[in-house]
Amino acid sequence: MAAKPEYRDRPDVQVALLDALVDRGDEGMTVLELRAAVDADIDAVEDALSALKEDSLITVESGDRVRVYPHDRVVPDPDPDTERPTGGLLETIRNRLGL
Repeated sequence: MAAKPEYRDRPDVQVALLDALVDRGDEGMTVLELRAAVDADIDAVEDALSALKEDSLITVESGDRVRVYPHDRVVPDPDPDTERPTGGLLETIRNRLGL
């Protein structure tokens, strides 16, 4: 599962982190797990996590281990069929183009 489309215009590392976190949902991930899931060096991962936290797109909880969770607004609805457009093909294209 991927993060909602409105959060996909961010830098590649941030999008990859959000996607990895959304996949793990309620479990969250450690920084080490995130580093393994994303193809970027640790400095890029740290910078991306800082930016995501600053924008309130992730939550960081510390206990026995530090775990990172996606914010609820980043996680897409589990049933995408409920948001399927009711209009025809032309209406869908117009909506996507903002016409």
